[in-house]
Amino acid sequence: MIEVKELRRSFGPVTAVDGISFSVGKGEVLGLLGPNGAGKTTAMRILACFLQPDSGTATVCGHDILKNPIEVRKSIGYLAENVPLYNEMTVGSFLNFICDVREIKGSERRQTLDRVIPLCSIESVYHQTIETLSKGYKRRVGLAQTLLHDPDVLILDEPTDGLDPNQKYGVRKLINNMAKNKCIIISTHILEEVEAICSRTIIVAKGRILADSTPAALKEQYKCGLDVVFRKITQAKSA
Repeated sequence: MIEVKELRRSFGPVTAVDGISFSVGKGEVLGLLGPNGAGKTTAMRILACFLQPDSGTATVCGHDILKNPIEVRKSIGYLAENVPLYNEMTVGSFLNFICDVREIKGSERRQTLDRVIPLCSIESVYHQTIETLSKGYKRRVGLAQTLLHDPDVLILDEPTDGLDPNQKYGVRKLINNMAKNKCIIISTHILEEVEAICSRTIIVAKGRILADSTPAALKEQYKCGLDVVFRKITQAKSA
């Protein structure tokens, strides 16, 4: 469902994404791992059509990110690292606004909200303004807006950032439940999260892919835990 071919993107003298290629299919949860500045967020923004690559391309659900960006956006749910929420809106008005953008109307809208609100456990804050919410609740509202149109592809940048342990467990369970019917890419620094929900992981540093395997295979290959695997691979690159 996602095909990435030789993507490159620089910001002045800094090469954020340096010729990466990979594919992700339906039923896969791909974890993007890497130190800060590795290029994870830049790659996700390119796939979500928020940035254009300097070269290379990608397709999402058969739609080219350069030729058909509108169709790509219709096919994905994108949770940005810093979700652009409107603080003066209530949670309900914000989600209804996203429904307007996604052209979800009438009875379909009611059914959609009835499905997504309990999934993200935001019933208790539905009538609150977003500025009054904790960081964890804001994150859950951000996740809710990615799910409204039931996309085939999810691109989630740090989906559990700011959540307490119980909330993290709930979001991970939700992702696991959705995984078999969707193609999901997750960026995270939480290695236990990778082991809990990712069927595959790509480790990147300085914009390049250093490893592409399953968490279990990486641990078996290096004979150590995933945290040590991560340090060995990324420190060897920076040495």
